[in-house]
Amino acid sequence: MELKDKVVVITGATRGIGAAIATRCAQAGAQLIVNARHAMPEEQRVALLVYGQQVIEVTGAIDDPQTGQELAKVAKTEFGRIDVLINNAGITDDQLALRMNPDQFSAVINVNLNGTFNVTQPLFKMMIKQRAGVIINMASVVGLMGNIGQANYAASKAGVIGLTKTLAREGAMRGVRVNAIAPGMIATQMTASLSETAQENFLESIPLKRFGTVDEIAHATQFLIENDYVTGQVLTVDGGLVM
Repeated sequence: MELKDKVVVITGATRGIGAAIATRCAQAGAQLIVNARHAMPEEQRVALLVYGQQVIEVTGAIDDPQTGQELAKVAKTEFGRIDVLINNAGITDDQLALRMNPDQFSAVINVNLNGTFNVTQPLFKMMIKQRAGVIINMASVVGLMGNIGQANYAASKAGVIGLTKTLAREGAMRGVRVNAIAPGMIATQMTASLSETAQENFLESIPLKRFGTVDEIAHATQFLIENDYVTGQVLTVDGGLVM
């Protein structure tokens, strides 16, 4: 699927990986429906509009099912269809499992896993009726290998992987492809906040000896959108970390 003039919904689109994906899709000529908890910064909106396509905002938390319904309503009302959904929004709240309280665990599951389902279901229904569409879910290498202090995050992303594979099977007979990307350590605001020692420890475990960039994740996203024979896959973009 080429992105030009396609209708693309992106959650968590106002910073980091989501912002990079929005930019790449706009550059490729897509019509954008962007979502985040808070309004998009004006400078980001202006930068996206430079590419000449529409940028429609739907603010709201994805752990509220109404947000997914609103995204589907906007896609149907404004464009009459949905071509691509990129589930990027997510949170972390790290703590050792022995010290993690139930609210910490549930909050991360509710946003990362339940929120992904909340957004996906109404848009997946539209794709099934259209007999066409692409869904890309942002997972994590942590969902594949676990990580100390991230029981909630790892569980949520492992759940996203299971959801991805199930939707891929359900959607395939109607021309809907579903894949996931599992980023490794990507240079974002989150990694920048780590201590120098913590960053050095992470780098030691990455064969390519560097953090990835948000643009590399955006490039992987475009690949999965455009390759019409890839579905049900988890693409690790991690510098060899899982290997």
